[in-house]
Amino acid sequence: MTRRTFLLASLATGLTCALAPTLGHGQSPSAPIIIKFSHVAAVDTPKGQGAERFKKLAEERTKGRVKVQVYPNSQLYKDKEELEALQLGSVQMLAPSVSKFGPFGIKAFEVFDLPFVTPDQASYQKAVGSDFGSAMLKKLDAKGVRGLAYWDAGFRVVTANKPLRKPEDFKGLKIRINSSKVIDAQMRAVGVIPQTMAFSEVYQALQSGVVDGADVTLSNVYTQKLYEVQKYVTLLHHSHQAYAVVVNRQFWEGLPKDLRDTLESAMADATTYANGLTLAEERNAYDKIKAAGKAVLIEPTPAERDAIRAVMVQTHKDMEGRLGRDTMQALYKATEFNVGKR
Repeated sequence: MTRRTFLLASLATGLTCALAPTLGHGQSPSAPIIIKFSHVAAVDTPKGQGAERFKKLAEERTKGRVKVQVYPNSQLYKDKEELEALQLGSVQMLAPSVSKFGPFGIKAFEVFDLPFVTPDQASYQKAVGSDFGSAMLKKLDAKGVRGLAYWDAGFRVVTANKPLRKPEDFKGLKIRINSSKVIDAQMRAVGVIPQTMAFSEVYQALQSGVVDGADVTLSNVYTQKLYEVQKYVTLLHHSHQAYAVVVNRQFWEGLPKDLRDTLESAMADATTYANGLTLAEERNAYDKIKAAGKAVLIEPTPAERDAIRAVMVQTHKDMEGRLGRDTMQALYKATEFNVGKR
């Protein structure tokens, strides 16, 4: 049985079971409504902790009418499978990287991957909390997906078995990236040969030498133990890792309004909690990786970062045709970004 056949076969059972208790508004369901919340990160990442907080709040506030089953670490689906599973109703909730919405058919979401467009956490939060951020989530409706919130995983770093201080240091390296044409382009700008693969496969790929490094967040370097199989972690902070918490639209709209409102409140509070963890988790990951003594943490000087930035920002012009100039300009306005600023 192929993966798609399996997903199709599970649609009737999965979606019907999830929605059945919602029938009959105002009635007490005989069984709780199940929300399967699948994600690819470890439990002890901001994403993992955010999912657990949502589970706790949702179950408490709905007084048992909803039960949230959280599946971390790609236990149910890998990166390329999970959005299809969500559309089919095999799971009800995900928290994928926004990069995944490009291959999903909404290319404009890759605007968040533009290099150096959000230089700090404040600018990132300003962007996703703006009308621009809300309008981006609305684009998912056409795909049968409802966007609920943005979760912040912090800045991306680049691992390798050598220091990456100058643009030429990247040349020829096979670096694992998220599936994003924008990330692909910025990596190719510095001579990288980008490699897209499921997040659950990265450790083994690094260990075996299938890839030379990875473009990931620092918390993922720590929780996935990538520092055990990489000698250097360059804290380039060239882009922000944004997640979007999304839910199957048909499932969501089929819930009683009072229940949906309660779950939206729980998600809002879980989002505040998850986003509040990011800086602390980055610091914790930094300290733990450093203490382990297996990988060297490289902090580029301002001049080194500017040299890499000067090469990578060429991607902005190159991506206008894919992302749309209006979309890019709206993000620039939200973050007060100046592509020509050094």
